[in-house]
Amino acid sequence: MGGEVAERAPKGGKKGLRRPKRRIAIRIDMTPMVDIAFLLLIFYMVSTVFSMPQAMEINLPKADETEDVDVRESDLLTLHVDAESRYWWHTRRASEENLPKLIPPTADRPDTIAYAFNADSLRSLLITQNLANAKLNTLVLIHRDATYADMINILDEIDYLERGWNVGLAERLGKEVKDLTKDDGKFSYRYAIGEWEDRDDRIMSYAVRSAVEAGELQITGTE
Repeated sequence: MGGEVAERAPKGGKKGLRRPKRRIAIRIDMTPMVDIAFLLLIFYMVSTVFSMPQAMEINLPKADETEDVDVRESDLLTLHVDAESRYWWHTRRASEENLPKLIPPTADRPDTIAYAFNADSLRSLLITQNLANAKLNTLVLIHRDATYADMINILDEIDYLERGWNVGLAERLGKEVKDLTKDDGKFSYRYAIGEWEDRDDRIMSYAVRSAVEAGELQITGTE
């Protein structure tokens, strides 16, 4: 940045003993500032980390590869997400004697929120159930009034468990994850997303009532 200094000659003489002040006019050349501005702009454009697209990779079978598979009740884990986005689970077929259990919510949620999804609770449940039963199949039932994020939460935890399981297996076998085969014991999470039926509404109403009576759930509004 450069500037030029020009001294102004004092105007006509003045009477008295005081000497006239000498004024200095400064002209600043702003042209270099344009170069600096462009350099800064280019720097921030190059160094900025842009947000990645929020997408999930799901491998869907081809139409000719699908088939109906009979699953024993003892090998079935069912996850329910009700209209209030509360997460429930049960094994075998749900009934009034085998009601869905509430997956523990986040403990540090605000007092105004009765339930908040806890990823750690769901992850711990999936790991425990899969370790206990190598033939486990998971059925996901989501209420029509639940949010899209509820389905994403479950699929995220399923994907996390599958990837983590195979990473540990690859480390024990000294292989890359991509080189694992079924003979190596490569883990593929077996799950399906079912359709919420009227029967599920009745079962969940009993489950909510049972959880409230047990002190596991507080109802803040009309249920």
